[in-house]
Amino acid sequence: MKISVLGCGRWGSFIAWYLSGLGNEVTSWGPEEDASYQILATTGRNEYVALDRRIRLTCDLEEAVRSAEIIVISISAQGLRGFMQRVCRYHVQDKVFVLCMKGVEAETGKRLSEILVESGVSSEKIAVWVGPGHIQSFVQGVPNCMVIDSANEKLKRALVDRFKSDLIRFYYGNDLIGTEIGAAAKNVMGIAAGALDVICVPLKGPLMSRGAREVARLIKAMGGNELSAYGLAHLGDYETTLFSPYSHNRMYGELLAKGERFGKLAEGVATSGAMRLLGHKYGVELPITEAVYRVCYGSGDDASRCREEIGKLFARSTKAEMYE
Repeated sequence: MKISVLGCGRWGSFIAWYLSGLGNEVTSWGPEEDASYQILATTGRNEYVALDRRIRLTCDLEEAVRSAEIIVISISAQGLRGFMQRVCRYHVQDKVFVLCMKGVEAETGKRLSEILVESGVSSEKIAVWVGPGHIQSFVQGVPNCMVIDSANEKLKRALVDRFKSDLIRFYYGNDLIGTEIGAAAKNVMGIAAGALDVICVPLKGPLMSRGAREVARLIKAMGGNELSAYGLAHLGDYETTLFSPYSHNRMYGELLAKGERFGKLAEGVATSGAMRLLGHKYGVELPITEAVYRVCYGSGDDASRCREEIGKLFARSTKAEMYE
């Protein structure tokens, strides 16, 4: 199978490494000016993986798109719409797209699969690959479970059967809305978890419970299955994020609560704004999301703001645990 992985950051490089190991013919693409690409081009490895010699590394987007039967995309979620304008200049009607990224478009609240459809890709040719796991663990041989979802049942099953291994046990997703929203939302909760690691660690248990319930309400309002919030895409990945030293989002929250800055990408920052937008659109109360948004985008002392937002959450009126 000819597969091109667009994006050669930490997840993109891992996916190329993983899929090549399954016997696929893999091309790894990155922009020539990108530091991640330059490191791989110069050394053949980065801090996460060493690329197999069978993997073709290129900065030619047209070559990467045209040569592939399956195109896996692993870039920043907020850059997807503009990136797809470039990708769709080439013949993509017969290509399968797999989104291995988590987020919601901040300006519109659109799910990532919706952005692909609006870019001209058939919904029958789109799948998402999400779930728990950190590259640092995978490359050490530590297995985990993930999920592939799609509106196309046949495509979903074909991809799972093609990509499964002893390292990753895949499940068939059955709720694309819930899978995408849950996967994106776990990054927002990861920021909250990082702050709690500094301020009040015991609250991470309630965060897991109340955060999942919050996301379940949103998924249901959007037409998805609220139970998806308790599956691999959200709660399963969420638990991994909350306790992992490797999570960018958790680390972002931790440093914020210390009054410091995190220099790498934390998708949960933009996603907090996107989820806030969706909460307003669908009339769903998202108190934890709103708190994370105010912490990320507010002014003044970051550490003080984190503590203040926890106080506001505790001051909310009493509700039934499973309120709608």
